[in-house]
Amino acid sequence: MFGLTEEEFALFGLTVGVGAFMLYMLFIIGQLAWESKAGKFGTFVIFLGLAFGMLGFVAKGLIQWLMTS
Repeated sequence: MFGLTEEEFALFGLTVGVGAFMLYMLFIIGQLAWESKAGKFGTFVIFLGLAFGMLGFVAKGLIQWLMTS
């Protein structure tokens, strides 16, 4: 498909697709915090929980890159 192998297509989908999904989740969480009037601390806690998941995804990619280099 599009001149890519299955492995290249899966890698692209994983990195770009999940990255785009993370940005969309940031937007959704921001909207929820705004509409619920969570306040500064509540918004911080919401985004902190989301940031731990994103940090894990980025760390996984970094560790994989370091192990293959």
